Amino acid sequence: MRRREFVASSLGAAVGAAVERLAGAGRAARVLAVQSDRAAPLGKWIHLAPFPEALEEVGGAAANGKLYVFGGLIPIWKPAGVVYEYDPSANAWTKRAPMPHPLHHPAIAELGGKVYLFGGFVLPDSGPPGWVPINDAWEYDPAADGWRALAPLPTKRGAAAAAASGGKCYVIGGAAQLPPYGNLPIRPIQPHRSLDTVEEYDPAANTWRTRAPMPTARNHMGAGTVNGKIYVIGGRLTGAFSIAMPGNTDVVQEYDPAANAWATRAPMPTARSGGGTAVLDGRLYVGGGELQTYQFLAAFRAFEAYDPAADTWAQLPYMPSPRHSFAMAAVGTRIHVVSGDVQSAIVPPPKGVSFQTDAHDAFEVAP
Repeated sequence: MRRREFVASSLGAAVGAAVERLAGAGRAARVLAVQSDRAAPLGKWIHLAPFPEALEEVGGAAANGKLYVFGGLIPIWKPAGVVYEYDPSANAWTKRAPMPHPLHHPAIAELGGKVYLFGGFVLPDSGPPGWVPINDAWEYDPAADGWRALAPLPTKRGAAAAAASGGKCYVIGGAAQLPPYGNLPIRPIQPHRSLDTVEEYDPAANTWRTRAPMPTARNHMGAGTVNGKIYVIGGRLTGAFSIAMPGNTDVVQEYDPAANAWATRAPMPTARSGGGTAVLDGRLYVGGGELQTYQFLAAFRAFEAYDPAADTWAQLPYMPSPRHSFAMAAVGTRIHVVSGDVQSAIVPPPKGVSFQTDAHDAFEVAP
């Protein structure tokens, strides 16, 4: 087992707790770091055209002035593979060419007007449902509404984060099987691991190379790029499922691709996983997420902004409704939040009740 891989077991819990203590060394100063030297961004939430299909486990990216939503998950853990385009000028959705290989929990990044999807999970070929990590790599061209298969991701994984910098894409962290379990599907009660793995994709050469590992292995985190540096925010320390302990982290780590080096930054005010991240005007916005404890199941509506220049956070007006596993991206002056699940997962809903929402809200940032 690699030294930064966290196992969903008692050992993983103990190690995870130790990491939390180290990562939280500056947590006592959080109150001082919640307000940026720059004025906190002002804005308001508005309601926009609802998403055509209420789904959980969708992901989003902005490209060429439009918003694209990918994926979706239907019972039981079956990937929907949908693709929708949102045109802000018309406040309207259009269904686009579906994903060639339906999957869920891919890492998504935009680069040069195209959208890249890496890894993810699929159902096993037989037996009970589960999450099978894969090494898919796809390029979606919005202008042509077409898909192209790329050189496979070197490490099979799902629930990773992806971001672009300097003409390349970086796939970071995620969840995968524990080596003794081979290629068995990941399930909530089966030990598996979080990854610290970082792999760089060069679209021009269609090649991969391994980069410096992330200091804190995790999955279900957010990521975004500001001034060429990539910020990885929050996530789950151990297993891929929200029931794994020690669970969510508030850790924020900065990756500098030019130096191939990592640094730890001010922690996020709300420890969370399964939320959304978007970048606008030099800030990273983080919203939603989920948490499960022995006491409750919850989806977050907390909405916060990180200013890398000052290494500080601002708490903003909360989202109109709590949710996790939704699509989030910035288009123009708006941070869009689309679909998702309004309750934490891994619990059967009461008969006739659905936790998925078609709500499409946006935080309009004031000029």
